[in-house]
Amino acid sequence: MKVSVVVLDLDGTYLDSRKQVSERNLKAVLACHEQGIPILIATARPPRSVQDLLPEPIRNIGIIIYYNGALIIHEALNLREHYPINPTISKELMDYIFTHESDTYLSVEAEDSWFSSRELDYMEMMHINHKPRVVSLEEMQQLSPSKILISHYDDVQPLIDRFGHKVNLVVTDSGTLIQISSKEASKENAVSRICERLGVPMEEVMVFGDDFNDAGLFQCCGYAIAMGNAIKELKDMAYEVTETNDNDGVAVVLERLCK
Repeated sequence: MKVSVVVLDLDGTYLDSRKQVSERNLKAVLACHEQGIPILIATARPPRSVQDLLPEPIRNIGIIIYYNGALIIHEALNLREHYPINPTISKELMDYIFTHESDTYLSVEAEDSWFSSRELDYMEMMHINHKPRVVSLEEMQQLSPSKILISHYDDVQPLIDRFGHKVNLVVTDSGTLIQISSKEASKENAVSRICERLGVPMEEVMVFGDDFNDAGLFQCCGYAIAMGNAIKELKDMAYEVTETNDNDGVAVVLERLCK
């Protein structure tokens, strides 16, 4: 087995159920980095949230992919790439959503700024310390969204049928959250671009994940490691199924790799 890059999802993978990084997981990742293996963090979260959740040593060494691939930042590689949703498409999408389910919760992330058309308390639901800035729907429709978040939306399939060819739609968090990004934005596209810069073939990439937004990476990376708490679809695709996120599943594999 030749592993030249390690890619980590955060929620349900590197973070435990309390949204913390265990000491064992921290040491395992740092040990891999010390052996010269680049560490990529590929998450649906925005920069401010990653800043709150990831220990500084990991933030300092990691190449971080935010918003499921819509934003990539790494200063040492002189890398900052943003792949927003076209405002024309996002306006059409918002009009459709509020026409069909006016009580839905919709918010927009735009390069680490967060907007909502009404006052919502996402802190418990999304395990975050920030609230979105409330603006009018018209103002939101002028943005170039890094990501659109929708919850309390009951009939997802017609939305996928109508917009699936225009944007990436992923349903996560046990079916409670719809995450929408541009067609160019995905974890697998972002990892592929970074690995091209690093000169590493995707066959030498080990990825850890637990949910549907990791499926693309599982298909294109050489070593796909599903968490014990992962959805069945990922386990069926995996090279290996490790322990759960609460039992240091990432460290269990990396300790073997970097011993």
